Amino acid sequence: MGRRVIILAIMAVLIGTVTLIGCGGDGEATGTLQFHANGEDFVREGFVSKDGWSIDFDHVYVHLEDITAYQTDPPYDPHVTAIIDSDVEVGLPGAYTVDLAEGGEDADPILVGEVQNVAVGHYNAVSWQMEQASSGPAASYSLVIIGTAEKDGESIDFTISIEEEYRYCCGEYVGDERKGIVQDGDTADVELTFHFDHIFGDFDVPLDDHINVGATGFDPFAELAEDGKVNEDLASLQGKLSAEDYQTLVRTLATLGHVGEGHCYCDKQPQS
Repeated sequence: MGRRVIILAIMAVLIGTVTLIGCGGDGEATGTLQFHANGEDFVREGFVSKDGWSIDFDHVYVHLEDITAYQTDPPYDPHVTAIIDSDVEVGLPGAYTVDLAEGGEDADPILVGEVQNVAVGHYNAVSWQMEQASSGPAASYSLVIIGTAEKDGESIDFTISIEEEYRYCCGEYVGDERKGIVQDGDTADVELTFHFDHIFGDFDVPLDDHINVGATGFDPFAELAEDGKVNEDLASLQGKLSAEDYQTLVRTLATLGHVGEGHCYCDKQPQS
């Protein structure tokens, strides 16, 4: 009789456990996660390159795919590997061509998309592919930069197109506020940030600053102008830029992706 009571008690505990797990799944706390893309003030307002060209951007098209946010513990370190180890991840379905220059000087980062009913928690890592667009304003390219550069009375209209593809794997957003913390019933966001001062440099910081040391600047592009216009892609630039300037450009493209000021691992190796 005692043995039967024990067996019944064990069965009751097991049934209760299964019931609790089922209820926990049905009543799981969820929220909404938004994905934003940001070219920062450099793109929206324009800036002066390290070699003194005043650059204004008409369009900066970037084509994004495989956008994913992760909850990682321990936090993902982008300085070590492209492998993000996570038990919770949220992918944004689809492919998107975003114009980072869209909007005025005070415009907010661009909403790429959102996913509802995601698990609560801190999404402290994000990855995305910058891939060639199959159609639209960036067709056949992953990045198209269109604008005007002026210096000493000279004006150059430029289009610089990048056909190479890159995957950026990034840790937690670094900025004035923390991002990616989803609470029950609320909306949080993660940001895909692009640092174009890495390509052109920044006149407002010393020439020996790491940003300027590693940047191409605009002079090498200006030297290619014909009738006040530059229209080149990476393949044509390889044959027209000096070997040093071309390699610098390729290296900076691998560092374009950030999360605020947070760094990313680029698993696309620069091509010679």
